[in-house]
Amino acid sequence: MKAKFSRMWVAASVFAALSVAPPAMAAKQGAKTDSKADVRTDARTDGRATAPRPLPADAVASVNGVTIPKVSVDTMVKASGQPDSPQLRELFKGQLIANELLRQAAQKQHYEARPEVQAALEAAKTMIVTRAYMAEHLNAAPVSDADVKAKYDAVVATLGENEYHASAIAVRDPAVAQTVLDELRKGNDFAALARQYSQGPNAAQGGQLNWVSFKTPITAGNTQSWPQPIAEALVKLPKGGVSAEPLKVGDQFWILRMDDRRATQIPKFEDSAPLLRKQLEQVAMEKATAQVIGELVKNARIQQ
Repeated sequence: MKAKFSRMWVAASVFAALSVAPPAMAAKQGAKTDSKADVRTDARTDGRATAPRPLPADAVASVNGVTIPKVSVDTMVKASGQPDSPQLRELFKGQLIANELLRQAAQKQHYEARPEVQAALEAAKTMIVTRAYMAEHLNAAPVSDADVKAKYDAVVATLGENEYHASAIAVRDPAVAQTVLDELRKGNDFAALARQYSQGPNAAQGGQLNWVSFKTPITAGNTQSWPQPIAEALVKLPKGGVSAEPLKVGDQFWILRMDDRRATQIPKFEDSAPLLRKQLEQVAMEKATAQVIGELVKNARIQQ
């Protein structure tokens, strides 16, 4: 029982922070708020207790007179994305009970009056109000099927005949870069050296980069956002080859290894469409947000 309650307590802390359907809302629906009333027994004149009173039909529990409505559990089940089951409902009911216990304990000690709590409540209120305003005033352009297909075609058009899988070590000191190259020439492991020295992407994963495809010969602006010197060096490396010298890019020195190459595998449109649509919708949302803020800035007096 202690282990079960411990899990319930930890989970409750998470849901308390998220404020998922707080059962305290039931108080607005006529639930009792007297902490002495939640024993759910009636005192008899002879000092003995009567049987517990039944819960309301729309409640799953009561905590010191505050009912926890079934709709709160329903909401949590839906939000979890998990298959509905009695076990899952019992878990969420336990979390709501613990959540309500914590709420009542904090209320008894007047935590809501603490300055840091008031500040957090004000910040949460501001965020909710802002989101409500944005929801009503954003006019993001809808993304059509034609938009998604055009984006897919544009991406495919940037791909070359081959795609490459590489690993990279990027450092800021040329002496360190030379040390890494010397270690590689001695046969030391590239991934281990990347984890030890690299300040570049995916260092913790041994410097492994995602598959990428370039049209060749490499031209400016057609490098899939890779630095052009890196792209040019990569396509010239044989499989298993390592760059002979560090490649200077900005304030970093890169060492590349060609892990593999293959004919470009173009994903089907049906597989790519959901992700592309999401990306386009995000762009449309950002553009609409910028327009709303721009209009507000025009009509505001801002002193900095």
